[in-house]
Amino acid sequence: GRALPIASVVIRSCRESSILPKGVQTLSCSFPYRFFAQLCLGFVLLMVCSSFGQAAEGLHRHQPGSKIIVGGDRYYPPYEYLDDNGRPTGFNVELTRAIAEVMGVEVEFRLGPWGEIRRDFDAGRIDVLQGIVFTRSRSLKYAFSPPHNILHESVFARRGKTERGVYSISSLDQLSGKELIVQKSGFMYDYLLEHKLDAKFFFVDTHAAALRLLASGEHDYALVGNLPGLYLGKELGLSNIEPVGKVTAGERYGYAVVKGNEDLLAIFSEGLAILKNTGKHQQLYDKWLGPLEPRGIPWKKIAPILGGALGILGVILFSIMVWNRMLKREVARRARELQQHQQQLIQADKMASLGILVSGVAHEINNPNSLALLNMPIVIAAHEDSRDILDEYYRHNDDFNMAGIDYSRMRDELPQMLTEMFDGAKRIKRIVDDLKDFVRPEGPICIQTLDINALVKTAVRLVENSIHKATQNFSQSYATELPLVNGNSQRIEQVVVNLLLNACQALQDPDQAISISTRHDRDAGKVLIEVRDEGCGIEPDQLAHVTDPFFTTKRETGGTGLGLSVSATIVEQHGGSLDFASVPGEGTCVLLGLAVAHQGEI
Repeated sequence: GRALPIASVVIRSCRESSILPKGVQTLSCSFPYRFFAQLCLGFVLLMVCSSFGQAAEGLHRHQPGSKIIVGGDRYYPPYEYLDDNGRPTGFNVELTRAIAEVMGVEVEFRLGPWGEIRRDFDAGRIDVLQGIVFTRSRSLKYAFSPPHNILHESVFARRGKTERGVYSISSLDQLSGKELIVQKSGFMYDYLLEHKLDAKFFFVDTHAAALRLLASGEHDYALVGNLPGLYLGKELGLSNIEPVGKVTAGERYGYAVVKGNEDLLAIFSEGLAILKNTGKHQQLYDKWLGPLEPRGIPWKKIAPILGGALGILGVILFSIMVWNRMLKREVARRARELQQHQQQLIQADKMASLGILVSGVAHEINNPNSLALLNMPIVIAAHEDSRDILDEYYRHNDDFNMAGIDYSRMRDELPQMLTEMFDGAKRIKRIVDDLKDFVRPEGPICIQTLDINALVKTAVRLVENSIHKATQNFSQSYATELPLVNGNSQRIEQVVVNLLLNACQALQDPDQAISISTRHDRDAGKVLIEVRDEGCGIEPDQLAHVTDPFFTTKRETGGTGLGLSVSATIVEQHGGSLDFASVPGEGTCVLLGLAVAHQGEI
């Protein structure tokens, strides 16, 4: 947050001590001074970028699902323009899409004439400009992100025009008295107005229009961005124009918002920093801007100034290392959060898939099981009606075979077999209904009065198979005349199922026991559900973290660390309590408490 004030102090101090000449913003000074000034300014701006850490707060304030309107120039290639099909494209567009993807926001592009875009931006109809040059006058009403590019404004002229050394334009003074073509509302428009240049201006809507007008023989020069000018000259086949000089030392080009909307700007600042650290920014730069950059570096000219710059660079590099470490920590934290969100979405998707699966299987099971439930009472009644006839036959003809078994034995066992079959079919229906209720998608939370004993019995039925696999010693104890509680049955049932499954997973031997019981704590005004196991227990240093999201001691066996965290959240929403007591090697006891429903609430 202190980077911008520091930058201004450093620049002002350098100028006051004559380290930087006053003409550093033009190309009229000698090359070593110009390069040294640009180098220092570049490193100071790098420090400014580190302030992007405020973006995490801005990301949380942005409302999910709302589109961010991003504005830009309809014809400013290769940075931003509309392709032949009218779709936004260019370096700025792809960079914005990459930032939107990594930050999890949705953007909508609006490219048009730059003057109209600027007016819509000032009026609040556009949220962000994805490419605009920083100036002092603009900074009075706009807030700017760290730059994603440095722009150079070039002077273009027609080939063969040699009047008064036109091929070495390096300052605005050389353009005095000339006819200049400039894009209206662009950077050079504002720049020339600030510097009050004595020249005749001709304004156009786009850089392309400026170059076409110049190529047609009109006026003296066109002042346009260097890379857009090179790109458009090649794209439009304007072979009779060429750049003849630069009038700025390199301007910061990046995102901007109207002041007061800095939280939104922080999203783009953080996303830009992430893309720079991951190399994505460089990939886009190489794709769109690399082919237009001049090749080769004049090392022989750089060498003479390196000695004097090493001391300052050492201090700056140390500062960058400190900021970079802070940056990496922030990026790592954001990456962990994104990974956690992704795991939560995966888990939610699994539960949704499970609900669909259970609903389908339940339908397939219920159809044949309904036949058994419908026909078994008839079969039992038919057997009862025929029993007297069979007994009469048995008395007169001694014993006889029935389904390969002596009737004397079948007479006592067949009623029991039919009853067990009927009870089994009813149990199948009950379990299927419990499963359908458990995975049923939830709408608004439905609060009702609950019979905790009935709810716990349902939860036990759901995990009965897991309990039988885990232990041979499972016991249940239910208090009589237990008062009702208020809550959502499906969610409380989910908590009890989770506690039982955790108890099963904690056992190391089938001889170890699990028990579940209910009771009424009159003093506390609560109904208590106790789940106790004789498993491996929990270490004291881990006990305080068992309800933390993604904390698990069973990672190697597929544990996600979400179960107890979700359970704790559900219990908290119900105004209840969830307490853990454990001794390593001896077992764990979990006590779930829910407030008794008052008479007026029932």
